[in-house]
Parts: sequence; C-alpha cells; structure tokens
Amino acid sequence: MAAVTIRNLSEEAHRALKVRAAQHNRSAEAEMRAILEAAVRPEGRLRLGTALSEMSRKIGLTNADVEALEQSRDARSAEPMRFE
Repeated sequence: MAAVTIRNLSEEAHRALKVRAAQHNRSAEAEMRAILEAAVRPEGRLRLGTALSEMSRKIGLTNADVEALEQSRDARSAEPMRFE
C-alpha cells in the first residue's frame, strides 16, 4: 500500500479535517483516505464490468453463448498460423 505525506497544509485546514473526522467517528488519517477515495473514485463512475454485464443481459446473452464464444476462440488459437 502506498504512503503519502502532505506538506504545507494550513492549520485551518488541519483543524477542519480533524473536526470532520470526529463527526464521522474516525481518525484524521482515515478521513483523508475517505476524502481521497471519494475524489478519485466517485460513486457515479462508469464501471466497465458492470456496464458489460448489463449490456449482455439486455441483449439476452446467456452463459451458454459465452461458453460457445470461448470454445470458438480456443479452437482458433489452436490452429496453426497460415501465411499467404
């Protein structure tokens, strides 16, 4: 896990951070982690796996369809390469 040092934070911001942390019943360090996580990974962000899963459901793709695609891919990768 990465470690981060924040320098030159104003006393006012540090006090406000401590107050906010106390309001959420966590340490100042845990509050900083929560703030950073929320900033870089917002709740409404597009999650690729979820989006693909929803698209598959909408078009009626089944597990059997996925297995057939995988088998087709595996069969093609087992074939020798042809150069013309």
